[in-house]
Amino acid sequence: MRHGREHGSVSLGGRRVPVTRPRVRAADGTGELPIPCYELFTSTEILGKMAMEKMLAGLSTRRYPVGLEPVGAQITGKSSATSKSAVSRRFVAMTETALAQLLAADLSGLDLVALMIDGVHFAESCCIVALGIGIDGVKHPLALVEGSTENATLVTELLVDLRERSLDVTRPMLVGIDGSTALRKAVIDVLDHPVIQRCQLHKVRNVKDHLPQRLRSSVGRRMTDAYHADSALEAEAALLALAKELDRTHPGAAASLREGLDQTLTVLRLGVPPTLARTLRSTNCIESMISVCREHADNVKRWRDGQMALRWCAAGMVEAGKQFRRVNGHLHLAALRTALERHITENVVPVMHDEQVSAA
Repeated sequence: MRHGREHGSVSLGGRRVPVTRPRVRAADGTGELPIPCYELFTSTEILGKMAMEKMLAGLSTRRYPVGLEPVGAQITGKSSATSKSAVSRRFVAMTETALAQLLAADLSGLDLVALMIDGVHFAESCCIVALGIGIDGVKHPLALVEGSTENATLVTELLVDLRERSLDVTRPMLVGIDGSTALRKAVIDVLDHPVIQRCQLHKVRNVKDHLPQRLRSSVGRRMTDAYHADSALEAEAALLALAKELDRTHPGAAASLREGLDQTLTVLRLGVPPTLARTLRSTNCIESMISVCREHADNVKRWRDGQMALRWCAAGMVEAGKQFRRVNGHLHLAALRTALERHITENVVPVMHDEQVSAA
């Protein structure tokens, strides 16, 4: 039965609009009853989602009302919840939710064949992020951790968190990194059977940085051709020959080329087909996700602290996840799993016991 009216508000076009709503009581006198349609339209969750979408698209809190759905001057004059402070509070709440959900997600259901790790800087903060590639070719934003630099402690913390969230780290996994010593050390310390693939594009850039401008193009082309050779032995021979040539005139470039050379040839050594190798030979997959994070945060002028960097980065990772497609050559991932298991089996060093054991 009806029980009068009272003032309320509903969400309409990204704003709160005042309304007069009816009140309803149970006929048996047990108390007031909720009105389902009013409960639906009075929810503020849609406002938070809209604020997050618009700010990640580049709309500032000051300009937020400009991007709202038009509802007429009369309703606009009575509306609320469009001030920059209100929008900012909703955005902070939604990004905190996105961060919490990302860091608390259960990873036990993922069967990862490849893992990529890289860092992204926001002002004075550095966020280390992880991206997984499942056996079905689907990419998954996994986790992030914040610090000042890409150091082994941060990366270890990231990987331990993945393990504690039930990610299976016992199976062989191809791990793509940019060549950072800190990343490599943490991966070897935490994962049971990592097979490291260093980014070939980073290696080419690192070598070219040691060369004068006139030589960069030709050396870069020779390295790229070598990385696309038919076999790892052929590629290694070509790269070592190039390093020997550079020894005479540019020893720094030669040393950079030799450093970690084996780990840049992992996809060739595993016999990964070209369509899939194109994805795994570099860290482009995770850098694509990082570029989405940077793009969404491009309008931020003042970074207050590391928590703010985490919130923005997590929101960007979630948005990037909505755009992901399966990796090229995903049908070959099962064969890659077999190659990884064979590689680990062939390279296991047997434990030798020098002590004599007496039989009972």
